[in-house]
Amino acid sequence: MPKDTSIRSVLIIGSGPIIIGQACEFDYAGSQAALSLKEEGIEVSIINSNPATIMTDKVIADHVYLRPLTVDAIEEILIERKIDAVLPTMGGQTALNLCKEAEERGVWEKHGVRVIGVDVAAIEKTENREAFKQLMIDIGVGVATSRIANSFLEGKEAAQEIGYPLVIRPSYTLGGSGGGFVHKKEEFDLALKRGLEASPTHEVLVEQAVLGWKEYELELLRDSADNVIIICSIENFDPMGIHTGDSITVAPAMTLSDRCYQDMRNQAIKMMRAIGNFAGGCNVQFSVNPANDEIIAIEINPRVSRSSALASKATGYPIAKIASKLAIGYNLDEIENQITKTTSAYFEPSLDYVIVKIPRWNFDKFKGANMELGLQMKSVGEVMAIGRTFIEALQKACQSLEIGRAGLGADGKNVRSIDEIMYGLEHPSWNRLFLIKDAMAMGVPLESIRKVTRIDKWFLSQIQELVQLETELKRYTLNNVPKDFLFTLKQKGYSDIQIAHLLGNVTEDEVYDRRRSLGIKRVYKMVDTCAAEFAAQTPYYYSTFEEENESIASDKKKVIVLGSGPNRIGQGIEFDYSCVHGLLAAKESGFEAIMINCNPETVSTDFNMADKLYFEPVFWEHVREIIDLEKPEGVIVQLGGQTALKMAEKLHENGIKIIGTSFNDMDVAEDRGRFSDLLKELDIPYPRYGVAENAEEAIVVANQVGYPVLVRPSYVLGGQGMSIVINDEDLEKAVVKLLGDLPGNRVLIDHFLDRAEETESDSICDGEDVHIIGLMEHIEPAGIHSGDSFAVLPPFSLSEKVMNDMETYSKKIARALNVRGLLNIQFAVKDGKVYVIEANPRASRTVPFIAKAYDVPYINIAAKVMLGVNKLKDFTIERKLVGYAIKEPVFSYEKFPEVTKELGPEMKSTGESIRFIKDLEDPYFRKLYKDKSMYLSK
Repeated sequence: MPKDTSIRSVLIIGSGPIIIGQACEFDYAGSQAALSLKEEGIEVSIINSNPATIMTDKVIADHVYLRPLTVDAIEEILIERKIDAVLPTMGGQTALNLCKEAEERGVWEKHGVRVIGVDVAAIEKTENREAFKQLMIDIGVGVATSRIANSFLEGKEAAQEIGYPLVIRPSYTLGGSGGGFVHKKEEFDLALKRGLEASPTHEVLVEQAVLGWKEYELELLRDSADNVIIICSIENFDPMGIHTGDSITVAPAMTLSDRCYQDMRNQAIKMMRAIGNFAGGCNVQFSVNPANDEIIAIEINPRVSRSSALASKATGYPIAKIASKLAIGYNLDEIENQITKTTSAYFEPSLDYVIVKIPRWNFDKFKGANMELGLQMKSVGEVMAIGRTFIEALQKACQSLEIGRAGLGADGKNVRSIDEIMYGLEHPSWNRLFLIKDAMAMGVPLESIRKVTRIDKWFLSQIQELVQLETELKRYTLNNVPKDFLFTLKQKGYSDIQIAHLLGNVTEDEVYDRRRSLGIKRVYKMVDTCAAEFAAQTPYYYSTFEEENESIASDKKKVIVLGSGPNRIGQGIEFDYSCVHGLLAAKESGFEAIMINCNPETVSTDFNMADKLYFEPVFWEHVREIIDLEKPEGVIVQLGGQTALKMAEKLHENGIKIIGTSFNDMDVAEDRGRFSDLLKELDIPYPRYGVAENAEEAIVVANQVGYPVLVRPSYVLGGQGMSIVINDEDLEKAVVKLLGDLPGNRVLIDHFLDRAEETESDSICDGEDVHIIGLMEHIEPAGIHSGDSFAVLPPFSLSEKVMNDMETYSKKIARALNVRGLLNIQFAVKDGKVYVIEANPRASRTVPFIAKAYDVPYINIAAKVMLGVNKLKDFTIERKLVGYAIKEPVFSYEKFPEVTKELGPEMKSTGESIRFIKDLEDPYFRKLYKDKSMYLSK
């Protein structure tokens, strides 16, 4: 069926700020959907409150509304834009809940707006646990024994009837919020109370716990002719009992029998057809009893999900893009395959490679948090790796995580305590995968590990093979290791630094040179969706060790943009936003734009965004070989946060051009000693400081600069390891812990300006001219990390002199650091005097916020300045902000109820919203100022 021509304008509902359980996969989905609908000549409006997203950028939609996500705000847009249809499936649980609320209030009917992509009735059927259970029974799909409870008494009765262990699942929540396992009677009352409070409808499902069963997911698409296809099967490495967002997952499924898969496939299709007559996508989760292949349905989500983004990147099949075309009437066979360009979208992708996803946690930000994994999702991001085999992809994923690991072990960071290892296997946390390898290396039998972890024996045997390879490697030296064996190690995903560690007294560079001399180097394979049955037109690559290389370097001028890796607290979606604009600016400037990144949730890893995408770890060895192949004009590190910046020194040492600010100038800003010398030379005030390499030196420095002091390591992002201390005893503890967590680092000790006000500036410099993007004033005092502070643009209470000093110092520092591109500076203001705290010559969390507030494409401008194709004078910059914009941090403390909510110098927020006010008399601002500020005497 062709497109429904009655749909001329569509509203896409976004997901709001990043929280644990709802991350930037919805930015990717919403951006794809908007571009897909615009291709069809449809006017697209978006409502979303998150300023850090590409989705809320003018390059994506016709009209962007940076408004709070409420039904009232949606209704205003319906009237203003004369909306014909609303697409609520691209904004996660937030969008579905809003859609349902608007339906209940009669908003859609009142304005003649159709809901497309899902039936509102389907939302109810899938989110209401009792309705879902009954529907599954009606259509003959197995479910766990369960009972619904709306009160404490009903919950107790259900538990008595079903028996322990139990699982409690609150209705209408995201990321497993409020859910959990109950192993014995004594734990039940507290768990039930928490579940009932977490559910907006005060409803929970008390269910038989199928602990240890295997977990699988299928991604489905259906068109209006009722054709259904399975895009991808995904297997959880971890058994039932760990939220799928916290599980290591593998695609395609590795240990699923064909008979069981066909049964699961048929059940999934039956489930999708049963929940409503709509065209779009959904995600179905199943559990399988490993003893007899019995299948039960866990849930079905009639929207794109985190798994949809993973499946899209895993297969090259853009689920959100196709789902949005299905929602406006097209059938699958009428849509072009986005990769081959010669076949239709009515096919099920075939993979001749393996995908592994590993989540990324930030427990270090939540001191005292319960780190055991369970039904409530706790990870803040994830990485995806592609390899020819499971074990190659697994090692590449470990290299992508940004936790200082060179692969799966073999890097000197193994745990040697058998008690600690066995406890960690029984109580899974972020390091369980590494502990499995450590246990095997210490001789723990595979069967013992399987009994404790309930992980399938096939996965464990794959890891055990690594232990055997490492034992064999230790028999050789670098000069006599056989070529075939070295080639095997590389095929198994071993990095050069792992091999160097295992051989001993050898450097990473020596291993690199040796294998290259033997002709062992990476080749690149194309992701083509159809196992090479049809030729692919889209340049989307991963590396492996084989003979044929499918990535042919062109003779065009090229630029590589290094991505930001996995999302984590302190490094979020704002850096992906920056990277995407770097790619767009490079393409507009006539360069071939090449992206390297490993985050499956992001827009930067959409194969349509760059001229060439390498889905690879942002890890030196991988980056180095891509540079060797492509020979770019240079590499942009300024946009990808700390992940990319950490590569700057290696690039500099190897003579590879860094586009924008040079490594030496970035190093001046990062090295507190060199930076303070520069400030002294420029006659710019800064807090007294010192540098120490151990606790004894730190005490001497602290007494010189005067307590209270701010203690922090060099070269970190998001305030990692920062603390404020007031005496020698606390200082000693802080320094010992910091150097234990970050060995080899130096400790910076600054006099802390107590009861000072914190402000920020962002600017662009082209080497001559400096343009101040924006000045911001924080509502919280200095001492609370800028990422956790409410920031107001422009400042609301600073004197003219203070703002002039901020501008003057920003321009002086930008020129002195020879900045080419972006510069963020943080200030403390005390008694009318402006002190510089730090300067960051890179993209920051605040630049997307300022760009959206002023409606100016600042990252695009900065990227063109970095590339040297434009000077600032080439741009006409007109700001459009009337009143004030406020950056509101958002936290995910509900995932960690046991930790303190107190804020400090270490960043804890997971995302942010933007809010506009006309003047300072706005009630929202007055209350915020009263609640948050310590400057009420102004």
